[in-house]
Amino acid sequence: MSFSVEQVETFDALRDEWDLLDATTSPRLPFTSPLWHSLWWQHFRESRTFVRDSLRLYAIRDPQGRLRGVAPMMLTERPAVGPLRARMLQFLGADPNVTEIRGVVCSAEDQPAVVEALLNHIEAHSTGWDWLFIGGILQAGDAYRVINERQGVKWGREIPDFFLTMPGDWETFKGTLSRNIKESMRKCYNSLKRDSLEFSFEVLTRPDQMDAGLDHFLRLHSARAAATDTITHKDVFESGPARAFLRDYLRQAAAQDKVRIFQLVITGKVVATRIGFVVGDALYLYFSGFDPEWGKYSVMTTTVAEALKFAIANRFATVNLSPGNDVSKTRWGPKELMLREAVVPSPSFLGPLVYRAYVGLDNARHDKSSRFSKVIAFATRRT
Repeated sequence: MSFSVEQVETFDALRDEWDLLDATTSPRLPFTSPLWHSLWWQHFRESRTFVRDSLRLYAIRDPQGRLRGVAPMMLTERPAVGPLRARMLQFLGADPNVTEIRGVVCSAEDQPAVVEALLNHIEAHSTGWDWLFIGGILQAGDAYRVINERQGVKWGREIPDFFLTMPGDWETFKGTLSRNIKESMRKCYNSLKRDSLEFSFEVLTRPDQMDAGLDHFLRLHSARAAATDTITHKDVFESGPARAFLRDYLRQAAAQDKVRIFQLVITGKVVATRIGFVVGDALYLYFSGFDPEWGKYSVMTTTVAEALKFAIANRFATVNLSPGNDVSKTRWGPKELMLREAVVPSPSFLGPLVYRAYVGLDNARHDKSSRFSKVIAFATRRT
């Protein structure tokens, strides 16, 4: 089936169709909705002397005119003016990991055809960009082959996304877990009992609860990032745009019943929290935070366990533990979905030259990770 591509000027022009399309995506992610992308553009777009973002929003349709894919993209130019510019075509979500996965919005089975139609379209206008950055590609799918056939393509990060298929009750789920995580949970709960500490687990859902819940989250997320006696984690929301974006998104998504802020409360104090997004019958566990003073009680493990109990009680089919190959996810025995990122140089004459000049291939000939990290830096360096 041959798909056509059209450039669209505004998010509103696609919003209703896009919402319907979003419901067909797999895995279900919060980062594929028109709400996420329109707010991202509002808070993160750049328009300065040294960098300028221009919206490139593409609708991919089948011969019957049905929307089969959306490519929410932008052209990033550094500097914004002058003859010597590096021009990168990329997907919205170029931020310090606020958007954990970004790429085309489509069903998994349509991804190869959608990606091929998109590449054919933008390559037909190759003089307007120097290289393309694309992510969210299923490594086990045919879209990987479609991209790999492009001349000069350079594959970057492998991004494992972990998710759990939830059974009908907690005891059945516990039976699937390893002995180590069962023992960890037992110690978490028993350590609180031993010190005569009772906890409550609160789930915030209403729009009027979001601001207070976010304030606790930002405090604890920053405290976790500042801790020096454990695995290092970055404060993803330290910038003003990141905080303003998340606040706006939580307010609007909560109005659609698509947010759950989980809080572990001990002695009247919120000591651990994690944000969850509702996407259809899936619960996506987003970033977290906890008070390091309560770390000896493994309060984050308890928070995740309680969130999983909540998911089972509320009949969620899956729980996405979010990307990243760390033990806080793998200990739960999840399934893994591998996603890839790639850079595709423009087929124009100047595109590959500008790309090579920018990433400095001559100076980093044997360090492929360095090359790709420079492209990532180009994409995510916001105000």
